[in-house]
Amino acid sequence: GPDAAVRAAARLGYPVALKTTAPHLRHRSDLGGIRLDIADEEDLRRTYGELTASLGTPEELAPVVQKMVPRGVDTVIRAAIDPAAGAVLSFGLAGAPSQLLGDIAHRLIPATDRDVDAQIRSIRAAPLLFGWRGSQPVDTAALAEVLLRVSRLVDDHPEVVGVDLEPVVVAPHGLSVLGASVRPSPP
Repeated sequence: GPDAAVRAAARLGYPVALKTTAPHLRHRSDLGGIRLDIADEEDLRRTYGELTASLGTPEELAPVVQKMVPRGVDTVIRAAIDPAAGAVLSFGLAGAPSQLLGDIAHRLIPATDRDVDAQIRSIRAAPLLFGWRGSQPVDTAALAEVLLRVSRLVDDHPEVVGVDLEPVVVAPHGLSVLGASVRPSPP
């Protein structure tokens, strides 16, 4: 309940996020299942009450408290096996740019340093990573490192047929992988 949430937040340090782990609400900020930037205990108790009043009981929602990650640009990194091309590494910005507009860059695995640097710069939304209109540039070196690591993972382990990292929040210094799944091939 709210007391456990308050204890967790005290351990993590404010600000925190409150998220439901119910499968039908996960990753659905539009439905109100994710509340960010909760500043203190009073704010957390109020937000917890709003969440459970609007979306369901604590048992249904199974809410969790998490430390807020630094603000940044939400990206998506994927690796998959294409029947024609083989292992492919994909990169784009999370949400509308990749889902709606198909603004995704692909490279064959294994990818080189040069491949992933070019891949990051080749999406149409790339200026958002490099300080578009006075915004702070994000840590594209850390982003390139994760792309290379995913490439290596798939290249070194043929039993891995899919990797999905979404969102990968790339901040001015460092990044945070907030969602990850790895698909092994059927035995």
